[in-house]
Amino acid sequence: MSDVIVAPETRDLEDLATKLAQWLSTQIPGATGVVIDNLAYPRGAGQSHETVLFDARWSEGGREHEQGCVVRIKPRSFTVFPDNLFDEQYQVMKLLAEDGRVRVARPLWFEEDPALLGNPFFVMEKKQGRVPVSIPPYAREGWLSEATPAQRRTLWENAVRQLALIQCVPTDDFGFLKGPAGAEQGLAQEWNKYERFTAWLEEVEPQPILRAALDRLKASWPQQDPAGLVWGDARIGNMMFDDTFDVVAVMDWEQPSLGGALHDLAWFCTLAETMHGRSAVHGAYLEGMGTREETIALWEETCGKPADGLEWYEEFTHFKMTCTGVRLGQLRGTPMMDEAMMRKRLKVD
Repeated sequence: MSDVIVAPETRDLEDLATKLAQWLSTQIPGATGVVIDNLAYPRGAGQSHETVLFDARWSEGGREHEQGCVVRIKPRSFTVFPDNLFDEQYQVMKLLAEDGRVRVARPLWFEEDPALLGNPFFVMEKKQGRVPVSIPPYAREGWLSEATPAQRRTLWENAVRQLALIQCVPTDDFGFLKGPAGAEQGLAQEWNKYERFTAWLEEVEPQPILRAALDRLKASWPQQDPAGLVWGDARIGNMMFDDTFDVVAVMDWEQPSLGGALHDLAWFCTLAETMHGRSAVHGAYLEGMGTREETIALWEETCGKPADGLEWYEEFTHFKMTCTGVRLGQLRGTPMMDEAMMRKRLKVD
């Protein structure tokens, strides 16, 4: 059950190995005898991008080299989000790796030409660790469900600190993430993104419930809008952990923005409650994981920013997740939720 590939598309891995070996020999000056092996798709995670793990070996200057790698390929037809931020996620990871506070896989090479693999792609280092996967839900099955409450407490603390450290990274060099005029950053940027997301979904069919939810959220527009970098999918399922339950890597930066500090915290709290909180919907309660209040307190202590007004951002999170769910339903030809569920989640009569 846990050994399931959820990639949006797959390909012949032997052919991929041949192509990557030829390409990598052009990326590393002086490299000879490039060998690519141990190719595999991640299990239980990675639904939005085709992602393949592999190991590379080569000779250079009389020395043998080895590098664990991950290739991430830009989606072709299975596009979950309206914004193409493939180049930007690579740049974000590069800057974060250079800064060092947030633990990310180090980006290695980027290929713009779609000729080789059918779309642009980039390669990053492969980290070693364990991920709390979504399929099957990590709270019901697998290593985290089998961990002790004390071990889970350690994982939760390390995860929240990494989440908060994102807000400690200066954003001066992240100007490439700015949105359109009038919505360049802050809440205005994230709001503009999801207004456009709604319009994009409406190209397939009307979305009256989403429109009503936008109106309701706009009518209670928050006063709190602290600046900050947005990860975009902030959850422990997008973190890798070592055997001591410390964070090895913060992953999946496919929807970054300068939308402000509270979006990721709200997303993290919402998903935690859904996946492993006391009222878990998709998982089961995991003793040892911090409560919402504890998460907020540790986040504030670590990054020094206030979380006042987080409730509105949590409601906005439900809206964002609903947009994604509607889109996945469109792509798969099967609705992810019925109208009654949407109305309840978005508090629309």
